[in-house]
Amino acid sequence: PVLILGRRAGESIVIDGGITVVVLACDKGGVRLGVRAPDDVTILRGEIVEQVEAENRRAAAAPDGAARA
Repeated sequence: PVLILGRRAGESIVIDGGITVVVLACDKGGVRLGVRAPDDVTILRGEIVEQVEAENRRAAAAPDGAARA
């Protein structure tokens, strides 16, 4: 599911009762967000997740030994 909504600096959303995303600042260059979550929740930037997934796909597709070189 996708939720699209507008928020202003200082406003927040709560996900699953334990994760809070707060808009810290907005300008024409982007948005600064703060994320508060329980210690057992991992928070990663999307581009890092994509990079790791791409590297895992390359390693899985490489012939034996080539991925380790």
